[in-house]
Amino acid sequence: MRAISKLMILAVSVGCLFSASKSNAQIDPHFSQYYMYPSWLNPAMTGVFNGEYRVTGIYRSQWGNITTPFSTPGVSLDFNGNNTLNYGGSIMQQSAGDGGYSYLTAYGNIAYTGVQFGTMGYQRMVFGLQAGLIQRKFNPNKMQWGSQYNPFLGYDPNLPPDVLLRTSATAFDAGAGVLYYDAEPGKKMNIYAGFSASHLTRPDDKFSANSLEKIPIRYTLHGGVRIAVNENFSITPNVLYLRQRTASEFVIGAYGQIKAPLGTEFLFGANYRVKDAISPYIGIYYKNTTLGLSYDVNSSDLSRIQRGSNSFEISLSFIGKKKTKTPEVEFICPRL
Repeated sequence: MRAISKLMILAVSVGCLFSASKSNAQIDPHFSQYYMYPSWLNPAMTGVFNGEYRVTGIYRSQWGNITTPFSTPGVSLDFNGNNTLNYGGSIMQQSAGDGGYSYLTAYGNIAYTGVQFGTMGYQRMVFGLQAGLIQRKFNPNKMQWGSQYNPFLGYDPNLPPDVLLRTSATAFDAGAGVLYYDAEPGKKMNIYAGFSASHLTRPDDKFSANSLEKIPIRYTLHGGVRIAVNENFSITPNVLYLRQRTASEFVIGAYGQIKAPLGTEFLFGANYRVKDAISPYIGIYYKNTTLGLSYDVNSSDLSRIQRGSNSFEISLSFIGKKKTKTPEVEFICPRL
């Protein structure tokens, strides 16, 4: 039974990644802590922080109780240009457990920040562009094929596997995004909202049945509002909506931020991915460094098939600042 479950999960997962034309599944990987990887989520968020540069790393592990864990590490580096242009880049790779499937993206971003209006220019619009490569590889030697399953004996490695015409594909990719945020200090509420479209170049899906399909555009809507309860505590309700062809993902949540002595801040909250999982989150900020931990508690059919299918994420972000003292803006980083 466990071998059948592993085959089922792996077949569904690889099928979701391979088929862009007829599958309802989302092709792109995703993070529960999407707010900790902002320049990948929306290129318009590149360089939107209070500092000179930002280095972020994130790691996701999922389905470890069913098969070899699916792992998705990512790293990004972006710079606040302190004029009208921000820039940066990101690299992410998803390795699909026992299946030997690898999904690698490498992007460069640039964002224009020159649109400012309202009191002292605190109302801001940012426009971002993203360009880079998508590379997908598949190692057939790590896969157990349906043709290798004997109905009486189970998996038999001596049976011939299915034949693949292609095991690797690389394509140029590009996307764009826009972000609005209210950076005015001292307000009770600061609103932000963003929209991005990924895969605007519609890269060829070489792993589709006829190799003529295109990777579908991924549309992302995100937003929220930072509510200052008092000078030491704020809460930020947030929402995220993704759509890629017929697949969609809707996330709602909130997080609180408590200021503590010595420049330390504690973060806690949770997001709910509708009809899929709830993701509690805790974090700590100290000396320009934020460490975050989250754990997805799956509520979908996959959880009931195999004693839960929960996921774990850890993130680390560091913002470099000048040593000279500069005026602080309370809400300059609309992450959540």
